[in-house]
Amino acid sequence: MTDLSAHPDQQVFHEHRRLLFSVAYRLLGTAADAEDAIQDAWIKWSAADRSQVADPKAYLTRIVSNLALERLRSTRHKRETYVGPWLPEPILTGGDASDAVTAAESVSMAMLVVLETLSPLERAVFVLKEVFDFSHAEIAEAVERSEVAVRQAAHRAREHVRARRPRFPADRARQRQATERFLAAATGGDVNALLELLSPDVTLWTDGGGKVRQALRPVLGAATAASWFAAIGTVTYQGVTPADMKAELVEINGGPGILISGPGRVLATVTFDFDADGRITAIHNVANPDKLQAVADGTAYDIATQ
Repeated sequence: MTDLSAHPDQQVFHEHRRLLFSVAYRLLGTAADAEDAIQDAWIKWSAADRSQVADPKAYLTRIVSNLALERLRSTRHKRETYVGPWLPEPILTGGDASDAVTAAESVSMAMLVVLETLSPLERAVFVLKEVFDFSHAEIAEAVERSEVAVRQAAHRAREHVRARRPRFPADRARQRQATERFLAAATGGDVNALLELLSPDVTLWTDGGGKVRQALRPVLGAATAASWFAAIGTVTYQGVTPADMKAELVEINGGPGILISGPGRVLATVTFDFDADGRITAIHNVANPDKLQAVADGTAYDIATQ
């Protein structure tokens, strides 16, 4: 293994790598694209005249933000033609940052879905301002726009997110308890127990990307969603029999989630959105194998914002 201390420039980059991933992932919604952006940022950092860099953290954040913006613009068409609902690529999370409500909320599946509805510029401005607390002047430099344009984009993005993502008191213990009960009810085929946990107007989003069989439209209502999950323990899925399936509670995107796996592979992740009473209002089920690599790798990402 290379000794980073022998290479000061590598050490500086390594010190900020976690932050760069945190920014890139929130901007792009996929771990693979975020890692690619970080690799490209390393290349630009290596080629730069670093003697002129007064603030490496700000400089690297600017590089990765611009790279993520470019990538976001180029992938928008691909997402518009996606088969079925598009959901972000889930990641395993951990560390002390998982206890920080703001950090966890900003990387939740529900928030990333809302961010997907913003323009690339609005998304970048919102993430840098609301999540990482950069000033408007710092963001203007990072995204190469005027400060006035950044303030306007920040206002539009904030109003847009507020309208689509009402905030509820985050009770992590209650969320975990509900997730544990959901896991027990689903694996036991207990429809009634599932109905008790679900809001009547719950929405189930399933992302198979055309690679595996999933619902191509959102599944609406508690009865339908409960029936969907109660069948987990009784049907063969992607060639894996119920006896060979394993479902476990893990932390995904800053909150409790369920990881479903078969022999040698991850089959799906399930995460939830809750109302103020702890009932499940939305379920995000990612089964597209192309989006499960980060989870399958077993890496737990630190999603801290500092």
